[in-house]
Amino acid sequence: MQGTKEYSQTWDLDVIFPGGSESKEFQTYLRTVQDEIKKLGTSVDDFDPGNSETRTTKLVNITKQLESTMKKLRESFAFISCLSAQNVKDGAANLLVGKRSALKAEMDAVKTNFDQKLVELDDEAWDELITDERLHELSFVLSETRNKAKELLSGDQEVLINDLAVDGYHAWGQMYETIVGNMTVEIEEDGQVNSYSVGQAANKMSNPDREVRKHVFEQISKAWSDHADLFGQTLNHLAGFRLQTYKHRGWENVLKEPLAINRMEEETLHAMWTAISNNKQHFVKFLNKKAELLGLDKLSIYDVNAPISKSVKKSSYTEGANFIVDHFREFSPKMADFAEMAFEKRWIEAEDRPGKRPGGFCTSFPDSEQTRVFMTYSGTTSNISTLAHELGHAYHQHVMNDIHGLNQGYAMNVAETASTFAEMIVADASVKSAQNKEEKQALLEDKIGRSVAFFMNIHARFLFETRFYEERKQGLVSVERLNELMIEAQKEAYSDALGEYDPNFWSSKLHFHITGVPFYNFPYTFGYLFSLGIYAHAVEKGGSFEDDYIALLRDTGSMKVEDLAKKHLNVDLTKPNFWEEAIALCVKDVEEFVTL
Repeated sequence: MQGTKEYSQTWDLDVIFPGGSESKEFQTYLRTVQDEIKKLGTSVDDFDPGNSETRTTKLVNITKQLESTMKKLRESFAFISCLSAQNVKDGAANLLVGKRSALKAEMDAVKTNFDQKLVELDDEAWDELITDERLHELSFVLSETRNKAKELLSGDQEVLINDLAVDGYHAWGQMYETIVGNMTVEIEEDGQVNSYSVGQAANKMSNPDREVRKHVFEQISKAWSDHADLFGQTLNHLAGFRLQTYKHRGWENVLKEPLAINRMEEETLHAMWTAISNNKQHFVKFLNKKAELLGLDKLSIYDVNAPISKSVKKSSYTEGANFIVDHFREFSPKMADFAEMAFEKRWIEAEDRPGKRPGGFCTSFPDSEQTRVFMTYSGTTSNISTLAHELGHAYHQHVMNDIHGLNQGYAMNVAETASTFAEMIVADASVKSAQNKEEKQALLEDKIGRSVAFFMNIHARFLFETRFYEERKQGLVSVERLNELMIEAQKEAYSDALGEYDPNFWSSKLHFHITGVPFYNFPYTFGYLFSLGIYAHAVEKGGSFEDDYIALLRDTGSMKVEDLAKKHLNVDLTKPNFWEEAIALCVKDVEEFVTL
């Protein structure tokens, strides 16, 4: 272990904008952002694609303005996200969330106008433009923007959709978050009933006592089903807005947008799920073995993440931090130095207290070249994994800080690669440093639990969402039907290995209600398996891999994933082979676990 200095569990936001949600400096900054959006809008209006004499210079200037405005916008959005997450009852922060939606709509309108102007250029003029040395580094992202714009409605119609989305589409997502933020779960402990936020209650699901888990699961389920009618409304209307937009654009396939956002081919997605489905039996074997160890015929959904050891190892926040830094260092000294700096500079909010929103995230402040990590830390091995995961995201942004801002927009599937990779380093290190057989078995079980999550839980989400959208095209889907669809998806994804499922999962999973990214599920599994492939590559290459890894991360904002994998790993993602090899590493863990 390194130094024993104590790390603070609360983050420092004042170094970015002092004064929290009442910050005067932040209000001034927001006005600057608004001014920049207006100036950018004027420049875009003045841009005449037909004028061959001025168009290159004007486009170069617009890309500079766009970079600056996007950075400031992301900075302000990140600050608002942090404020609303750290205290869901902060009224001023909630008003800022509304402001964020309005600013996003303004920026979207300018971007839509800009994108449409790129479409006006014929292919010959376009090729000439992007070979100019001042624009060449942006050729991928600008061409991608132009190609996407070709598939949209007219500029006016797209602006109208964006404007209506503020109080329509996005409002449903915000309504969901508001309801969840105010929900409480009543749990009986030692003869008295205590009230918890949803996030705090979920943390109790890893209790080694099955009776406790069952009680917590039932109370959480009750809380979600009490609000099911409201969540049925938010999900149906949010999906309805999305489907109407697709219909008007002439998009039949509901996967069109998520695949484009993730810069991947549908062929790649099918190759991945096929490889997983072909290997499910190994993980069913694991679930059956775990049931046997827990003295059960079959696991219930609330047993899937239960610890098999009665003694759950707890680590203080500082111990967890040092464990992460030490093991990052064995693989990548640069990543370890970064993580250590994040702990020292208080870039992490981990305190276990009421009033925080559930879950964890990492957000970037590109103007300050900083990041912030949000989670609730209660000392479990799983918490240490989450912390490593979010630091992986933060490191990904860190190595991209000096790249052109427009080339920093990497998709979620590759974002999940960096985070899962960091998580894997720590999980592997935990298993190797186990003190005895029982501890090794418990840590292996935790590690395999992640494979189960990505191959089964996430698969269930994907199956549910795909089927829900097909039914939603015909009209509103009732709460009863949503519950049925959820159970059907879980049964299929878990190969019917469980004795009891969670019909309310569609309402309790925030990801189904996020408006920014549709199908907020398969990118996680992609990231997990892609990072396994990279990890195998790293173990093979040994010490020389650190710089290769950084090079791969730096390319994530300016390449399709298939090209990224070809360039850096020399593999074809559209064929099952790569995925099969990555899954084989997880199967090895299962075999070791069963043998133990």
